[in-house]
Amino acid sequence: MRKTSRLLQPLAVLGAALPIYGLLAERAEAHVKWFCAFNVAGQPRGLENVLCPDFEYLIGLSVFALLAGALFENTHIGLAMQRSMDRITSPILDRTELMFRAGTGFFFIAIWAYGGVLLTPELKTDSTLIAAIQLGIAAGMLSRRTMPLSALGIFVLYGVALYNYGLFHLLDYPVFLGVAVYLALTGLQRDLFGIKAIDIVRWAAGITLMWASIEKWAYPEWTYPLLAQHPGMTLGFDVDFYMRSAGAVEFALAFALVWTPLVRRVAAIMLTPMFIGAVFTFGKVDLIGHTLIVVVLAAIAADNRGSRELVRYPYLMPVGYAAALVLFMAAYYGAHSALFGTAVL
Repeated sequence: MRKTSRLLQPLAVLGAALPIYGLLAERAEAHVKWFCAFNVAGQPRGLENVLCPDFEYLIGLSVFALLAGALFENTHIGLAMQRSMDRITSPILDRTELMFRAGTGFFFIAIWAYGGVLLTPELKTDSTLIAAIQLGIAAGMLSRRTMPLSALGIFVLYGVALYNYGLFHLLDYPVFLGVAVYLALTGLQRDLFGIKAIDIVRWAAGITLMWASIEKWAYPEWTYPLLAQHPGMTLGFDVDFYMRSAGAVEFALAFALVWTPLVRRVAAIMLTPMFIGAVFTFGKVDLIGHTLIVVVLAAIAADNRGSRELVRYPYLMPVGYAAALVLFMAAYYGAHSALFGTAVL
């Protein structure tokens, strides 16, 4: 009997994981550092605790979902779905530059008006010079010619944050660098060695979210106070399982952002309500903090370009996903150990 229960346990976890994947895509996605106490230099949860059976089943489910999407993309239905998405998102595609300019202008005016914010709500400053740079960045959005100067301003703010808060903390936010490169290249009407500006910011967004998902596994306790205040977020699941699931969903969708056209566009569409939904739960801080990532996701959802090479080889998807997962976990734990002297296991 005990042996039978052990055999059924994986099926029970998988059965629980399947609905949570769909439900989590609609749940609020608050950035925990904006609302809860955290210690970047603290000991992360050891890999022997992260790589548990639940984690393995969730990763297996992620691979299955991503592979199904990759196989579906080149079918008649998948191609028809892309054509439908092209029609629906064409107004966004035609106004992508305007959307970036408006979103960037709003974001920097908002953090200037909020006061004391360097780039994101937990990065603090009392410098009047920083505030002036923020207004200058927003003003630079009024003309394409001044967009490269605004991009330079973002690089300056990122550099100040890097100096004040350290490399490991700023690895949470490469999306700002991606947005800065997009603004510079668009303002100059250039690409980067043949790489389009939208592709650079898309990769920056994917890297940002993949890194953030590792944090959900390494420091789930940071989110516990938030879950205590909003118990409905857990959907009735155990908080540890919820955090593992949330990390798995976010990593899979973030990885999809760097993949083929249909897969990444669907991922962007699934991620967008997660960030928008957080505004209704967590208010204006979340609205300000997630403005640029929502703009980037909308642009990805509308972008109908992309190489067809990977579409012809869908079975590369699990290989790419596995490589990304190993790379990001090794980079996160390796960097933390090198910078702070913490144990990995």
